[in-house]
Amino acid sequence: MAMDVYPGRPYPRGATYDGTGVNFALYSQVASRVEVCLFDPANPSKEIGRFDLPEVTEFVWHGYVPGMEPGTLYGFRVHGPYEPSKGHRCNPHKLLLDPYAKALHGEVDWKQPVFGYTLGHADGDLARDEKDSAAGVPKGVVVSDFFDWGNDHRPEIPWRKTVIYEAHVRGLTMLHPAVPEHQRGTYAGLSHPAVIEHLLKLGVTSVELLPVQEAADDSFLNDKGLSNYWGYSTLCYFSPHQRYASRRTPGSQVAEFKSMVKALHAAGIEVLLDVVYNHTCEGNHMGPTLSLKGIDNTAYYWTMPDPRYYLDFTGCGNSLNASLPQAARLIVDSLRYWVEEMHVDGFRFDLATTLGRQAAGEFSPNAPLFQIINQDPVLNRVKLIAEPWDVGMGGYQVGKFPAPWREWNGKYRDALRRYWKGDENQAGEVGHRLAGSSDMFQEAKRRPQATINFVTAHDGFTLHDLVTYSHKHNEANGEHNRDGADDNQAWNCGVEGETEDANIIALRERQKRNLLATLFLSQGVPMLVAGDEMGRTQKGNNNAYCQDNELSWVNWNLDARGKALLEFSSRLIQFRHRQPVLQCRRFFQGERIWDSRSKDLTWYRPDGTEMSPEDWQKPFVRSLAFQLGGDAIPTLDERGQRVIGDGLLVLLNAHHEPVRFTIPSAAEGRQWVLEFDTSDDTKPTGPVKTGTFELVGRSMLVLREETLNKA
Repeated sequence: MAMDVYPGRPYPRGATYDGTGVNFALYSQVASRVEVCLFDPANPSKEIGRFDLPEVTEFVWHGYVPGMEPGTLYGFRVHGPYEPSKGHRCNPHKLLLDPYAKALHGEVDWKQPVFGYTLGHADGDLARDEKDSAAGVPKGVVVSDFFDWGNDHRPEIPWRKTVIYEAHVRGLTMLHPAVPEHQRGTYAGLSHPAVIEHLLKLGVTSVELLPVQEAADDSFLNDKGLSNYWGYSTLCYFSPHQRYASRRTPGSQVAEFKSMVKALHAAGIEVLLDVVYNHTCEGNHMGPTLSLKGIDNTAYYWTMPDPRYYLDFTGCGNSLNASLPQAARLIVDSLRYWVEEMHVDGFRFDLATTLGRQAAGEFSPNAPLFQIINQDPVLNRVKLIAEPWDVGMGGYQVGKFPAPWREWNGKYRDALRRYWKGDENQAGEVGHRLAGSSDMFQEAKRRPQATINFVTAHDGFTLHDLVTYSHKHNEANGEHNRDGADDNQAWNCGVEGETEDANIIALRERQKRNLLATLFLSQGVPMLVAGDEMGRTQKGNNNAYCQDNELSWVNWNLDARGKALLEFSSRLIQFRHRQPVLQCRRFFQGERIWDSRSKDLTWYRPDGTEMSPEDWQKPFVRSLAFQLGGDAIPTLDERGQRVIGDGLLVLLNAHHEPVRFTIPSAAEGRQWVLEFDTSDDTKPTGPVKTGTFELVGRSMLVLREETLNKA
């Protein structure tokens, strides 16, 4: 295929269609030559053209092809040194994915020679392989950025009103009866009116999607007939995953993703993405050569003093080195693309500690990438959430990320699990977590919304399994139950697995309500995992990353218990939205604010006296109460006016036996009204007399203060 190739421009990187042709630009400091290969859309393994990028500007190789159209399939071949002992792994026999490709077409075929070295050679990765890998590598797709966004606008939900729903694009809709079969498991399915109706009824404000950036299945999973269902093995940071498109024509996933975002925005729901910039699917020195490794290995990855080998802070074979300028630029360019072009509202960063590691490998809140994002006028206005740990030295950094980041709070998860299963010495820890974790965030002058509170996440037991299994059951993963966490702080309520015992079933349902109620009555930002509101089970599998089947998919065929839990969850979240005292933007002071009738936060023993410092230290304290003053909210609204809401009284009893609580008197002219009793979710709301109240073992009571004779 003969074609004209003009010099083009070094920016933007990737393949950019301008209406009359396509500009290609690729960074590589080590390259001596860069070729662009074109492939037949009808037969993507067939090469139909090849040309060199004719110009190089500050290590960016570039060229422009007039007349080239969207839908063109392409890849790069980078000529340069293959010297693994020096960290260089260029091999022009290996077709490479454009790291800036906006769409991919095809999957990695591990049966093809996608490794840069000769498999089985005595010299291992030092022996360059000269077999062509093109048939086994996905191709980049030239796409047009045009899309009719209409009057789309960001919901811009304030952090204090945010309720996050962690969901998997495929898993949420694969079994939904109202979604047309051809749309199940797709972006179109997730934006179906029936799914949006569920989200709105539930009351969530922000959907956080498990990775949707193009990922690769691991070869060892393919050998077992499994797949990387979660997608934490990124192949390309710009392309929406083609598996989640209802149409499989090259590039169609881009428009379908945009349509999903547009539909969710129209319903007032934000779209957050779980992003994996800490590593790629290229693995360690024995992994495949698919993209960055063959383009300019040491410009992107952490390497050891012996640069043949990779520093692995992630447990996945390699780690992206965000302290290097090109790696940082790739990450920031990708983030900006998802915000500006795809209209995404924010991100949750997987293993974010890796991104904050500096030149010596240590974590710093002042790391280069954090500074770049903080100064970026596009990125510093969206939601940024860190998973504040990795597996390297000093990897657990909860509470250490800089503003404006928010953080997954693993200490919150562990405290709630331990408390409700009846562990000792949990009172003080639970007190801190329910009040917004001021011990972790206040010293750095951060707000209660710095903590993302959760009881369960995609990684681990579902809520139902947390109260049904004490041990993991991961045999389906094919690793002899060795994978997944062993310490889950779970309790099966007396029997491992499902049972017909009515008493155990009742206790498990009560424990689910306890955990949900505590989550949504805590200061901070709550996160709910899709399906937990309906009792979804993975049959005890706490590491279902490779289970793309009914074990992981949300079951919408609910029994009576599932329907009751869904109704309880919806009432609970809607209640949170109505109560400004649960959305405080400042930490409690334990004092009267303004001219309030009560303190902003008061902790009580069951006998009605305030908790003393000594009470918090007693190991057996499992029963306590707290009162939130509705007229003592330590914040102002957006117009600078005092915020006044209802006062709340919450009684918690994690003891296995009933405990009698003394209910403090409501303010003059006011009364306590029952809102929730987790021991009986069918109990109607209504006035509650002051005096004493016997609280059932392992249950909680939520009372709201209102004016007497309120209409």
